[in-house]
Amino acid sequence: MTQTPFTPRQLITRLAVIALVPLLFIVLFLWGGGWLSPQRLTSDKLVGVLQQAGGEHPGFRRNHAKGICVIGRFISNGNASALSRASVFAAGETPVIGRFAIAGGNPSAPDYAVPVRSLALAFQLANGEQWRTGMNAMPFFPVSTVEQFYELQVASLPDPATGKPNPEKFKAFVQKNPEIMPFLAWAKQNVPSSSWASDRFNSLNAFRFIDKSGAAHLVRWSVVPHTAYQPIGAAQKNDNDFLQKDIQQRLAQGPLQWDLLITVAAKGDDGSHASQVWPADRQTINAGTLELSQATAQQQGPCNDINYDPLILPDGIAASDDPLLNARSAAYAKSYNARTREQAAQTGAH
Repeated sequence: MTQTPFTPRQLITRLAVIALVPLLFIVLFLWGGGWLSPQRLTSDKLVGVLQQAGGEHPGFRRNHAKGICVIGRFISNGNASALSRASVFAAGETPVIGRFAIAGGNPSAPDYAVPVRSLALAFQLANGEQWRTGMNAMPFFPVSTVEQFYELQVASLPDPATGKPNPEKFKAFVQKNPEIMPFLAWAKQNVPSSSWASDRFNSLNAFRFIDKSGAAHLVRWSVVPHTAYQPIGAAQKNDNDFLQKDIQQRLAQGPLQWDLLITVAAKGDDGSHASQVWPADRQTINAGTLELSQATAQQQGPCNDINYDPLILPDGIAASDDPLLNARSAAYAKSYNARTREQAAQTGAH
């Protein structure tokens, strides 16, 4: 299928609105896991870039700083128990503490300006184990290598003279890295929804389900909403906090539901590159229903002290060989330690 070429203006407009923020946090993941060498990128440089983009906000997460806590349950139908021995997939219910958020480090950012959204979940299993997962409302990552991530981040930085990315730098990056074209095609046509309730959230990274016999199955997962999609409208674009207000209003009227869908890789599918989508004909299993029933402010809320580390996994779920997983885990730990120290200092000052 031939893709319509992007003009530099189209590319930069879409990147400035959609790609810049998530790419900054992806680079943070890579740095946090040690995947960027000091010769290429230092932590000081990355922190400086993040603070330039989102500003300094002590006590908040370094990325996805703006969010809201949600409480609910996962109702397993038992369908995924053939693939994973994790008790969460046995028929029954598991309590869940989650967090909706928007990408970026600014806790006061307007919701409409950040189309990339996230949902993090912590499943509290009856045997004391936990399963934590962080999902994003985009279908795949933009590129596949560490070097490309860094070069793209550099090409996306605003020019101090204009406050916008330099079209020539970005055009050069695209010409050197045509792999990014599918992401840009998605970004160009994507119209954000008017509610977290109607967003589909994807794991992006692959994992391994381990069954009762010890056999491993390469999978990805998504939560697919029961709520119908409605595009963002003029009213939402005039309300900085419309996502939080909307989810609170909806939950006040009753629970919201998503299906947990497990996509099973076929032989030859690559689980190490989050930029590569598996074919649409892969086996999909409906593992049950995520039901959220309550929302609370994140500060002092039940999700505030949870580090949604994607490598906190129960027996029956294991990491794949995707290098981003170790990187995300390390970056989340650094962010958690920093913000909890800051919160303690703020509490002591009062």
